[in-house]
Amino acid sequence: MDAAEFRKRGKEMVDYIADYLEKIDKRQVFPDVEPGYLKPLIPDCAPQDPESFEDVFKDIEKIIMPGVTHWHSPYFFAYFPAASSFPALLADMLCGGIGCVGFSWAASPACTELETVMLDWLGKMISLPEEFLAGKDGQGGGVIQGSASEATLMSLLAARTKAISRVQSENPELTEAEIMSRLVAYASDQAHSSVERAALIGGVKIKNVSSDDTFSVCGSALKKVLDEDKASGLIPFFFCATLGTTPCCSFDKLLELGPICNKENIWMHIDAAYAGSAFICPEFRHLLNGVEFADSFNFNPHKWLLVNFDCSAMWVKKRSDLIGAFKLEPLYLQHHHQESGLVTDYRHWQIPLGRRFRSLKLWFVLRMYGVTGLQKHIRKHVKLSHLFENLVLQDERFEICAEVVLGLVCFRLKGSNELNEALLKSINQAKKIHLVPCYLREKFVLRFAICSRTVESAHIKFAWQHISQLATDLLKTWEQNHQQQ
Repeated sequence: MDAAEFRKRGKEMVDYIADYLEKIDKRQVFPDVEPGYLKPLIPDCAPQDPESFEDVFKDIEKIIMPGVTHWHSPYFFAYFPAASSFPALLADMLCGGIGCVGFSWAASPACTELETVMLDWLGKMISLPEEFLAGKDGQGGGVIQGSASEATLMSLLAARTKAISRVQSENPELTEAEIMSRLVAYASDQAHSSVERAALIGGVKIKNVSSDDTFSVCGSALKKVLDEDKASGLIPFFFCATLGTTPCCSFDKLLELGPICNKENIWMHIDAAYAGSAFICPEFRHLLNGVEFADSFNFNPHKWLLVNFDCSAMWVKKRSDLIGAFKLEPLYLQHHHQESGLVTDYRHWQIPLGRRFRSLKLWFVLRMYGVTGLQKHIRKHVKLSHLFENLVLQDERFEICAEVVLGLVCFRLKGSNELNEALLKSINQAKKIHLVPCYLREKFVLRFAICSRTVESAHIKFAWQHISQLATDLLKTWEQNHQQQ
């Protein structure tokens, strides 16, 4: 393919993507395939001779689309949103076209510098404390990670390095292995599984802190477990607070937890993967109060801020804590500006060496939507979640299982877990909408997340009518089966 054909095929692909997204509501949201469907549709080996673009293009609908779950469908209400917008797609095209691998400032100065500025822009949009921003002479700063899981892992590993150094300076007789065996990380019993995974990778113990009746961790619960562990000779070093938990979008109480972590020399990381985008709206910014006590903070613009995956924004108060844990300088990566104090080499802030020009997506989206456009998007989703909540509350057969704060509604039929498992099975087998469940205090609960950029009240009302009818059918069958027994 030469440049002339690329121009032609590029236009065709843009048209295909635009048509796909414009007409996505006409596609079944969840595919009708079984595991292994794809392998028989393609050859066992790569072709020896080149194939035409036309042949590749026709196989998109024939082979790929039958097995796609349509995350951007207005009938997709599972997990959390996966953001998408046309400006972000265009920026991703440019990123691929430039094709730099921005592991250092010298590897592509614009790639590094735009990221630093975009993270400051984003930090200011959510009113992050000044210490987290790079600014002109700041000690903090932001970085784009691939996911919130990476951000949690990086913060835990940096906290581990810092804790080992501190404990060794206070107790020179202790070896690193002895200290490691006593280190303990903490997170809510509602925290994402990636926090536990970070501890597994980091080789440290992790303990769950019990959440309260609102599924939030409060200060007294953390203090209780810290006191017990310190009395047992363990060394608490890391706490991951969650703002907007995955099961039900609950919020840990930062204003209680932060001072405890600061007093106990515990690194506090805040995982706000989903909810963080909402903090650009003044009416939701109070949910972030207490961030001033944190050492690191993360949220995913690729969830709710119209920036396509992957773009996970992470900030640290002291970038030296992060860089100090991972800095290696082989000769082939060195450049003459690296010790000037004027540049950032983001390879020291992450697990991989290479990195894409991801800040282009933020730059395009923030400029073409503006803060007001993004606020409008968030507020629309929150309004739609309350519409669904009200529809549920009008049906006495159902109950709401957690406070609806942002764009997630947790609900269930009043009755057994088995009944609700059967309801979810019937919903997802019908494939008109798509949902996933969670457990809240041993209760099997259905999660209804407002996801698509194009979702409207009509889609919410359709979804509720569909769920309500399936519930009616299920309860009739359920009753008959129990009468027969």
